[in-house]
Amino acid sequence: MNDVVEIGVWHLAASYLLLAFPLAIMLWYRVPMIGETLVSLVRMTVQLIFVGLYLQVVFRLNNLWLSAAWLLIMVSVADVSIVRSCSLKLRRIALPLFGALVAGTTVPLLLFVGLILRRSNLLDAQYAIPIAGMILGNCLRADIVGIRTFYDELRTSEKAFLQSLAQGALLHEATRPFVRNACRAALAPTVASMATIGLVSLPGMMTGVILGGASPATAIKYQIAIMISIFSGTAITLAVGLWLTAKTSFTPYGVLDRTIFRSNAKA
Repeated sequence: MNDVVEIGVWHLAASYLLLAFPLAIMLWYRVPMIGETLVSLVRMTVQLIFVGLYLQVVFRLNNLWLSAAWLLIMVSVADVSIVRSCSLKLRRIALPLFGALVAGTTVPLLLFVGLILRRSNLLDAQYAIPIAGMILGNCLRADIVGIRTFYDELRTSEKAFLQSLAQGALLHEATRPFVRNACRAALAPTVASMATIGLVSLPGMMTGVILGGASPATAIKYQIAIMISIFSGTAITLAVGLWLTAKTSFTPYGVLDRTIFRSNAKA
């Protein structure tokens, strides 16, 4: 197979010409997102440049503790992003959700690197960091959907929830329908993606392995393994996250504590 084709600085800069199409559409239809889009593009470019330089050092040293520290930074950033996106208070939800993200990322990551790739160093930077990034990125999206659905439905259907408690249901029994709906909303996109993968799209892992010079047969094996890991990590993170955050979100009487919501969150 061929080696990876190097992209020069000026060739990369030429890719920004593609922005003419979405920006023109925004201007034509007066979509008020141009400023936000440009800021996001600048942030993406700067962040990726610095991360790329840093990861070169991490990969070269391939130190266990340095890799672990970077993974914890990734989890922490995802943690804060989820809490803020769900309009919840950081100090009330961040710690239990952090534990859920660690569990949901670590379990499939270690099995992938140790069992599937058979690496003696389970935190081998070349494999652990990109694989953890793919798992964590999907966990982030699913958790935002799942946790937001859980707490929003609890607020809008509080009477039904309180009625269940009044009839003698325990907290985990009264919240079960809300957990079920949250899991369905969060996991449905991944399930749909698995059902159409390869036919509708060539996903990131498969494309990356092919561009890296491997055969399509090898890329398919990687993609199957990473999709199973992503789905498992997403399910673990969501289930553990709902369970742990619930411990800080309800009063001793089993009633939802509305002080967990940020003051600017909708009632």
